[in-house]
Amino acid sequence: MSTSIETYNLGRLGVIPMRGCEEFTKSVDKHLQKFTNAIGDEFSSFTIPIKCPRFGTGEAKATVLHSIRTYDVYIIVDAFNYGVTYDMYGMTVPMSPDDHYQDLKRIISAMGGKAKRITVIMPMLYEGRQHKRLSRESLDCAMALQELSNMGVDNIITFDAHDPKVQNAIPLKGFENVQPTYQMIKACLKYDKNIILNRDNTMIVSPDEGAMQRCMYYSSVLEIQLGTFYKRRDYSRVIDGKNPIVAHEFLGSDVAGKDIIVIDDMIASGDSMIDVSRELKKRNANRVIVFSTFGLFTEGLERMDKAYSDGLIDKVFTTNLVYRTPELLQREWYQEVDMSKYVALIIKSLNSDNSISDLLDPTARINKILERYKSGELG
Repeated sequence: MSTSIETYNLGRLGVIPMRGCEEFTKSVDKHLQKFTNAIGDEFSSFTIPIKCPRFGTGEAKATVLHSIRTYDVYIIVDAFNYGVTYDMYGMTVPMSPDDHYQDLKRIISAMGGKAKRITVIMPMLYEGRQHKRLSRESLDCAMALQELSNMGVDNIITFDAHDPKVQNAIPLKGFENVQPTYQMIKACLKYDKNIILNRDNTMIVSPDEGAMQRCMYYSSVLEIQLGTFYKRRDYSRVIDGKNPIVAHEFLGSDVAGKDIIVIDDMIASGDSMIDVSRELKKRNANRVIVFSTFGLFTEGLERMDKAYSDGLIDKVFTTNLVYRTPELLQREWYQEVDMSKYVALIIKSLNSDNSISDLLDPTARINKILERYKSGELG
C-alpha cells in the first residue's frame, strides 16, 4: 500500500471498509481523492486494508494490514448486509447483524488503541429498533453504543435513526443522526420535475405517527400539504414480535387526484407501505412515490412487484447506505439515491476538525436546488 496515505496535510486519514462495504467505500474514497486533489495533494487511497477470516466453526479474527498509529480512522459498517456469507460446518451462512457487529469490535480490538481517533459510520444503527424497554426486555441498542464507547470509539455517525434519543446512552461521546433529505429531493426532482413543486396537486404523507417529524420537515421545506395515517393495532395479540394492524385511519385533507410522497425511515417487509398505498389509492390518489432511507425488503421483492403491477406504487427511492440485491437494482419501480459523496464530505470535515453543522442541516442546500430547478438548470 502506498505510503502517500500518510501525507494528507490535514492529518492522517484512514477509512476502513467492513465486509460488504467495499464498493461503497471505494466510491467514498474516490470523492475524498477529488477533494484533496483540489488543494494539490497527490496520493493513491485513503482505504486501510483489513482481513476478517472465519474458521470452520464460525469463529473469526480480525487483522489490520496497515499501520494505524496516530491515524484518524473512519470505519464504515453495514450491519444489515446479508449478501456477505461465510462457511460454518460445511454450510454457507449469511452474515447476520450480530456477525457484522462482532467483526466491527474485532477490528477495533486489532487496532490496539493506537489510532488517534475512531469514528464508526453505521448508516443503519445496529439494534436501532430495540431502543426502549416496555417490559422485562433487553436494551440492545444502548448496550451496543456503550460497548463501542468503552472500546475507544469517539464518534458514531448514523442515518435516520429509528429513535435518535438512544444517543442519551452515551452522553459524553459524539453521536450524529444524519438525514438524507437533500439527496432524496434531488433524486426525485431529476426523476420527474412535476412531482414536488406543484402545491395544489402534491402532498406529503406519513405512514404512521412515528414518521411524522421527518415528514413535517419535508412538508415545511417544500411548502406542500401534509397528511398522516394512524395505525390502529390489536394490542391483545403479538404476531412476529409486533401487534397486528387492524386498520389505517387517515388524517389530512383530500388526496383525490394528487401525487403523494410517502416518507419513512425503512421498508422492512414492505407490507405496511403497500397497505398505506392501497388506502391512498382507495381515496383516489394519483401517483404514490415512496422515500425510504433503507430498503431492506426482508420478505423479497415479489410483494412490491405486485404492488407496482397493480398500480399501487409508482416509484420507490432508497439510499445505497445498506445492501441492495442485484435483482432490486434492476426493478423498474426502484430508484437508488447515492450517498457516497455526502459521506465523504462528512469524513473530510471531521478529519479537518471543521464543524459539520451545515452538512447536518440541509435547508440551505434544498432551497438552492429548488431555485436551480425552477430556473430549469437541473436536468
